[in-house]
Amino acid sequence: MAAHEGHEAHQAHQGHGAHQGDHDRRDHRGRRVYDVVVVGGGHNGLVAAAYLARAGRSVLVLERLDHTGGAAVSTRPFAGVDARLSRYSYLVSLLPRKIVRDLGLRFRVQGRTISSYTPVERDGRATGLLVGGGARRTREAFARLTGGEREYAAWERFYDMTGRVAQRVFPTLTEPLPTREELRRRVDDEEAWRTLFEEPIGVAVEERFADDLVRGVVLTDAVIGTFADSHDPSLRQNRCFLYHVIGGGTGAWDVPVGGMGALTDALAAAARDAGAVLATGHEAVRIDTDGRTAEVAYRTADGEGVAVARHVLVNASPQALAALTGDAPPAPAEGAQLKVNMLLERLPRLRDSSVDPREAFAGTFHIAEGYRQLAAAHAQAVAGELPAAPPSEIYCHSLTDPSILGPDLVERGYQTLTLFGLHTPARLFARDNDAVREELLRSTLAQLDAHLAEPLADCLAKDADDRPCIEARTPLDLERDLGLPGGNIFHRDLSWPYAQEGAGRWGVATPHANVLLCGAGAVRGGGVSGVPGHNAAMAVLEEHAGV
Repeated sequence: MAAHEGHEAHQAHQGHGAHQGDHDRRDHRGRRVYDVVVVGGGHNGLVAAAYLARAGRSVLVLERLDHTGGAAVSTRPFAGVDARLSRYSYLVSLLPRKIVRDLGLRFRVQGRTISSYTPVERDGRATGLLVGGGARRTREAFARLTGGEREYAAWERFYDMTGRVAQRVFPTLTEPLPTREELRRRVDDEEAWRTLFEEPIGVAVEERFADDLVRGVVLTDAVIGTFADSHDPSLRQNRCFLYHVIGGGTGAWDVPVGGMGALTDALAAAARDAGAVLATGHEAVRIDTDGRTAEVAYRTADGEGVAVARHVLVNASPQALAALTGDAPPAPAEGAQLKVNMLLERLPRLRDSSVDPREAFAGTFHIAEGYRQLAAAHAQAVAGELPAAPPSEIYCHSLTDPSILGPDLVERGYQTLTLFGLHTPARLFARDNDAVREELLRSTLAQLDAHLAEPLADCLAKDADDRPCIEARTPLDLERDLGLPGGNIFHRDLSWPYAQEGAGRWGVATPHANVLLCGAGAVRGGGVSGVPGHNAAMAVLEEHAGV
């Protein structure tokens, strides 16, 4: 092993609660043998490391970048500006409180009083649909938009149904995988099962709702981060919808206090405090295993090394796993989103003067996300064209959690905006990523400007070099920066949360007995959840317990 080995081994021996005698195992060549090597220091890898180290296992985390956190990080992207933004992932719904409690994390989330605002022009008048602020206010907003009670009543019935499913399905995510029939019995609602698990979600949307805008708002949870039509026979849109409405047993999407980096900082601290060694700047390049012991070759700026372990947990995509083990790669994955971070001197005024921008942007602000608009955007992208009216959604983190801004910015009324664009698959950027990014950013912001009483550009803050505080990331940028295959934020299509062939009892198995997948590509992976990390750790601990 490289010169790092001695220092890492010394650090591991300092772990609180570690079984010191067990941590000095050596192989026949005198090399230290860890219980577990985790490849990738994103949030799932850190969850696994913390659980295993707290259980007394010796753990080494190898992270390619110079910091841990993966896509769940906070950074100051604008030169000389004290704004710490959740640069990639930005909201929390799927993180079980169980993980926060088990690991003693000093981390919390803050709920949003407004769920969403969707602007639209009706009969030559700027209006919109504000969801949140209490049932009475939401009912009145539906009535103003649709002219009656029908859509609101349908909305209430539909989300009562998804709420019941959430209460029954979410707790299973940190349990051994149920079979399909076991999960169906747990849901105990044949209409809900058919709607969410068997028929394209477009069927339910079209049967239950009449208003195009309301239909679109419902559908967005099925296609954000997933490139699919509402009637896609693969049901990938249904799986995306399911994960968006079950989080926490309620479906609520909350703001991480202190930014997303607050979560991964807390996880890194928990892992270190338990005795895990976090080795940044260590890029794993190969895994060799006989099913009992594995060798993980890695490289650093100073040279190369090999870490030996009983188990290897891979917190990377299935494509990256195949490259490390030399196995045949899975089907290609493809992301389909535009991520934009902004800092504003003030929130822009809206054409719909009946809504306070501080409410409209506090929840999810839907842009060009009517039902027909989403269908048109998807069809244009399938044809190889950028959507003429790119759909996207925005929210303002700093309205809920001003702690991400420096005191001076708060006093001056500055605000952040996070935009997530839909239906822009990686293939569209292949010809010229930089040029297409700029073209898409312009047309996306033009869709927003159509609903504003002043151009967004007039509200953008400037950095220390007098440049507008705005940055955009395409799928190809995410592939380059984070190793996401094709920029796919879920690593591959999301899976149903029940037993899958070859996935094992916890949904983390691979063709190699002592190599487990603990990233978003595991069964029940995707989103900032920590669930795959928890489940991979449980699989290791169960094996040692003889379960």
